[in-house]
Order: sequence, then structure tokens, then C-alpha cells
Amino acid sequence: MIRRAAAVVIALVLTPALVRAQNTVLTVDVPSADVHKGPSTVTPVIGHVPRGTVIPVSRNLGSWVRVAWPDGQDGAGFLHVTMGRIEPARADAPTANAATANVPPQAPAAPAAAAPANAAQTRTPVGDPIAPRSLPNVAPVSHVFGVGALVGTTSSFGATARAWRNNHLGIQFGFTRDAVSSDVAAGRVTSVQFEPGVVYALFDRANDYVWIRPYVGSVVSFRHETLSATGPVALETTSENGVGFRVFGGGEMTFGSMPRFGLSADLGYRRLPTPFPGFEASPLSASIAVHWYMK
Repeated sequence: MIRRAAAVVIALVLTPALVRAQNTVLTVDVPSADVHKGPSTVTPVIGHVPRGTVIPVSRNLGSWVRVAWPDGQDGAGFLHVTMGRIEPARADAPTANAATANVPPQAPAAPAAAAPANAAQTRTPVGDPIAPRSLPNVAPVSHVFGVGALVGTTSSFGATARAWRNNHLGIQFGFTRDAVSSDVAAGRVTSVQFEPGVVYALFDRANDYVWIRPYVGSVVSFRHETLSATGPVALETTSENGVGFRVFGGGEMTFGSMPRFGLSADLGYRRLPTPFPGFEASPLSASIAVHWYMK
């Protein structure tokens, strides 16, 4: 019974993907579409597809599509969706293969009277590869600016924003709140902190299903801490301000089925002000954040 149920589940999962792969094509509508090794413009360009080519899509990853490409890893290549339009396949539509996609079709000969004087200089010889170019109106990476939420050690939670300025350098902001009690001192300390900082991506690893970006970073922590009573002993509420810092390392992961959603986790060391004895924060910190990238 369990084997039969597993077979049904696998069939239900695979059938839509196979139907979509067989019945979806990308029609290139730019002069030349770059085929990348992975679903990111930071990966090498391994080929080109000329305008008008109809190429079958084996998997739709949101911002990218996976196509059959013998020169690529595992026989696959990736095109950005801005390179053309995705539509259902037609039985009478010609399709491209990797052997011919790199070579643009030869233009029909024009009448001699209408040929421009510099036609010899402007015509692209058949078989010459098209020089690599950057994607129009496409950021160097899929993620540019995102907002979200985070949770961390010492019961902290709050909002976060992250922006990648280029392939590797990014900036981020965090606004969090946490509350700490103590076994050796009466009362409760509530902290509100604002943390601007920078992050640096070490490299990118992408495949059909997941994109991983390890990073390191550092933030400055501006804290406002308040000590208040939590029991029968009357305590005067006291507030203090301070500045600390935090350094960390972690990674951001994005799934191919949700290209705008980023899941991050990091571990680091922090040095924070401790105005109230008995409520010192641990120097080790960990946090998990999610970002929804709007662009």
C-alpha cells in the first residue's frame, strides 16, 4: 500500500513537469540571446541563440528557463526570460538545437541596386560567433532589493532589508527588539536596536533547483536598553543608549520555484554595551532571515 501511494505521488509530481517541458518553448526576440552555464548572469556564457529561434523549454525557473544544450553542464543551458517570450509549443513551429543555435541564419540576398555601399563591412559572416554581451535591463544578479523579517538568539525578532549593489557587494539594515531576564539580577531588560551594515558575497553556486550565495558581513549596532520591574520588588525604570558591532558569516539560498524568495542564515560574534550588570548578552549570535526581493 505504501509503495503504491508513493508511486502515485511521484507520478503526480513528475507528470506536470514533463507536460510543461514538452509543450513550452521560448521564442527569441532579441538579436542574440546569451545561453548561460547556470541561472545567473555571473555564470559563463556558453552559447548564443539568434532572433526568431524557437527553443524548447525543459524547465521554467521563474526568471530563467532551462534548455537542452550539449556544451553545458549536464547537457543544459539557461536563458533569461527577457530574451524572448514563453508560449505553448506549436506542432508546425520549427525548433532549434544546440548545433545550429550558435550560428545566426544567413540573411537573404538583397537586390544589387538596394544594397548599401558599406554592406561588406556590416554583414556578419556565416559561422562567426556573436560577441558576448550583457543582458538588457537585467541586473548583474537576480536579487537587487528585498525586505523581510528575521529571528535570532536572545528571543530577538524584527524587520530587515538587503540590497545588492553589484555581483558581490551589498548593504543591509535591521531593526530588532529583544527582552532578556537574569538569574542573578531582578527585573527585565528590553532592547531595541538598529543595525546598518555591509555584506560581501564570496561566490555563487546555482543549478536547476537552488541558488546559494555564501557571504560575510559586519554591522554597527545602535541600542536603546530599558531595565524594568517584572516581579513584586519595585524597581525604577532605567534606560541607557550604547553602540556595539557584530561580524558574521552565512549564506543566502533561493529556490528555483520561488526566485524572488531568499532564505538566509548566519552565525557571528558581537560586542554590545552592557549597562546593566547581570544582563550581559552572549558574544555569539545566530539569526535566520527571509527576504522577498521586489526587483
